[in-house]
Amino acid sequence: MRLRQILVFIGTLILVTAAVALLPGIVFGWGENADRLVVNNAVALLPQEMRPFFEANRQYLVQHVTDPAEAAAKNPAELHNEYIRLDHYGAYPFADVPRVYKDAARKFSRRTLNANGLLPWEVGLYSAKLTDDFHSRNLAAAKLDAALLAHYVSIAHDPFNTTMNNDGHLSNQQGVNDRFGKKLVNRYALFFYLHPNPASFVTDPTDRAFEICLTAHSLLESVLLADRRSREGLQDYNDEYYDRFYSQAGAVLVRQISDAATDVGSYWLTAWDNAGRPPLPAQ
Repeated sequence: MRLRQILVFIGTLILVTAAVALLPGIVFGWGENADRLVVNNAVALLPQEMRPFFEANRQYLVQHVTDPAEAAAKNPAELHNEYIRLDHYGAYPFADVPRVYKDAARKFSRRTLNANGLLPWEVGLYSAKLTDDFHSRNLAAAKLDAALLAHYVSIAHDPFNTTMNNDGHLSNQQGVNDRFGKKLVNRYALFFYLHPNPASFVTDPTDRAFEICLTAHSLLESVLLADRRSREGLQDYNDEYYDRFYSQAGAVLVRQISDAATDVGSYWLTAWDNAGRPPLPAQ
């Protein structure tokens, strides 16, 4: 009996290990530096009635914006919140995908949705959570949910979080997501000229999240092309490659991070506005 238990355990361990090995390489979305860059810029976009509270909690927000990615790295069951494989559902603009979760689950099944990612619905969920936090004056929960919402809004701007080709394996460009969303940021962030817009009200948070993902997905091929061109004539991904890649894809990266900051601020503003604009302390 004990031998059977051991064999079952070993078999389960092998299956789990294999499943983890096959998971999409997008656990950290943009990467922690991009997430934090987005949050830092988003705070400045808020109206004066909100900004002191977010300014006072800036360090907390920056610290916790990566919590979902870290949780997904430890627990693969959380990974499906980090992406949506839009191209599983057909061709752009994926009009066959209902944007109301219940309608989408009825059409495709919950299992299919889970397998192909829940990112825009997760944005809608945390937008509602933050609204409830502000409405109930639960500011401790509001700080955390604002950081988590910022993460999901931010990574929705990464083209590689919207596709089955999340790590470049389908186009023989393995690791392109890491090179684009993390290494370019880590190497060139000091040269970024970010130009986010002031926060504005979001009429439908889930619908807006789908639009963000669609925009990001539309940029995918240009980033893949830039990666291929940047590698021409080179043996590895050296400094010359990254200089070329930044020259060709840097404008897309900067635009997406700028737009991410705008949208994070807009989602924060929307939650506060939908909660009745409660007074926020400057702490």
